[in-house]
Amino acid sequence: MALDQKSTFKLKRFIKELNSYRGRHTEFVSVYVPAGYDIVKIINHLAQEQGTASNIKSAATRKNVTDALERMIQHLRLFARTPPNGLAAFSGNVASQEGKSDVKVWSVEPPLPLNMRLYRCDKEFILQPLEEMAQEQSVYGLVVLDKRDATIALLKGKAIVLLVKTHSEVPGKMKAGGQSAARFAQNRELAAKAHFKKVADYMKDQFLMMTELKGILVGGPGPSKYEFVEGGFITDQVRKKVIAIKDLSYTEEFGLQELLDKSQDVLANESIAEEKMIMDKFFRLLSTKPRMVAYGQDEVRKKLEMGAVEILLVSEATDDNLIQEFEKKAEEVGTELKIISVETREGVQLKDLGKFAAILRYEVQEY
Repeated sequence: MALDQKSTFKLKRFIKELNSYRGRHTEFVSVYVPAGYDIVKIINHLAQEQGTASNIKSAATRKNVTDALERMIQHLRLFARTPPNGLAAFSGNVASQEGKSDVKVWSVEPPLPLNMRLYRCDKEFILQPLEEMAQEQSVYGLVVLDKRDATIALLKGKAIVLLVKTHSEVPGKMKAGGQSAARFAQNRELAAKAHFKKVADYMKDQFLMMTELKGILVGGPGPSKYEFVEGGFITDQVRKKVIAIKDLSYTEEFGLQELLDKSQDVLANESIAEEKMIMDKFFRLLSTKPRMVAYGQDEVRKKLEMGAVEILLVSEATDDNLIQEFEKKAEEVGTELKIISVETREGVQLKDLGKFAAILRYEVQEY
């Protein structure tokens, strides 16, 4: 699943809460359990750390660390197994008054697979891996190929997730003895077409029904990538999702990273374009069918409570608690929530309109 806007917002809210706490000493415990890793091994490791913590000289720090570890162990024992994407867990004494004890524990299954194992005691919780996941919510297809090899992957946030690797039957450039040059060239061309057809089929299998896919980036060395994209191998529905073709020096995993590096301009523009598109729709309706929209906190709340809102638009400049209130109401009435940045002109206009706007399901007559 993609990291959608709602998941992004909830993850950011989780991170913000934990970022608000600071320990007096290195007594906040952060644990990251990788996807597929045995959680029992983590529990056993933490039990060993409890023994090590008994050597801490400061009595207060020793108690806070051992208490945090005990709460963490108790919490992790509630899991029969590690969740599919791994687990991030945090515990510590968050009492504002020194000498008091208020040991809390939190955990979250990351929206993307964790590939790191970590245990650390620090003055603050270690949140960087989660922060990186919360930075980008789009999903893109990556295809790197030449006439010999092809690699298909997904870009989820900053993580490249490998899907398919395939190798062609195209013969090398040196022809076998006794074979005419024309025959050899024909065989190479037939094998290349078969390779392209196979890659196109893989793309269809992976990408056609992926509703959260924002676009496909294709790259590779030489002209093969253009022959592939423009040669009629890819089904039209998938071909329409191709948003960029990039010239690369590499294929396989190195090529995927190079494709990502060379596509930063495209990815940035795509993210902005989606926001602009939904805001353009709002302003177009505002000027042509004003009863199909609403704006301002009070007006939007009223329409939302009526169940009349199809898409709720909220500026990211809005207070988190207020966003949470509107998000809850939107879920109750089946309304789609869009968090709009202030990085575009349209986003600034939304902020100036009162930070809230709505595209309605039907015209609402005011009396």
